[in-house]
Amino acid sequence: MADDDQVAAKERKILVAVDEGEESMHALSWCLKNVISQTSKDTLILLYAKPPRAVYSSLDGTGYLFSADILATMDKYSDDVAACVIDKAKRTCRELADHEVKVEVKIESGDPRDVICQVADKINADMLVMGTHGYGLIKRAFLGSVSSHCAQNVKCPVLIVKKPRCSSSASGTK
Repeated sequence: MADDDQVAAKERKILVAVDEGEESMHALSWCLKNVISQTSKDTLILLYAKPPRAVYSSLDGTGYLFSADILATMDKYSDDVAACVIDKAKRTCRELADHEVKVEVKIESGDPRDVICQVADKINADMLVMGTHGYGLIKRAFLGSVSSHCAQNVKCPVLIVKKPRCSSSASGTK
């Protein structure tokens, strides 16, 4: 019987990828309501992937480079965005969880597709939860789909939560 109790009390590591979009916060909310259990010892790991700094080159041969001050300002802005996203995600966890949820935070730099896959594997996540922008076929072909890439490359189960669209016909106007 003790083995059954240990299995039931196994701590799951649930990785939730968050960004500035409403879709990722919807996925986090959905996860808190539908995946996190009061009886389990789940750890929710919030992951924000800071996009790599854009590389600018001088095509006209003038050798224009950003000064150290401008680069520092760009880095500070990126750090501020990351902190804002994580603060919002933590607030969502406090407000929506119906019990105390263990939350950890990871902020990594790089292409979100690669960062999410690497972190999921590194921490041996039991599940990856992420939102999707719901791009159409053509837009997805040009921009790429982070969720599709992760679903194909992560070793753990991936739960992709699509944010419902609001229907404009519900207002009665055409």
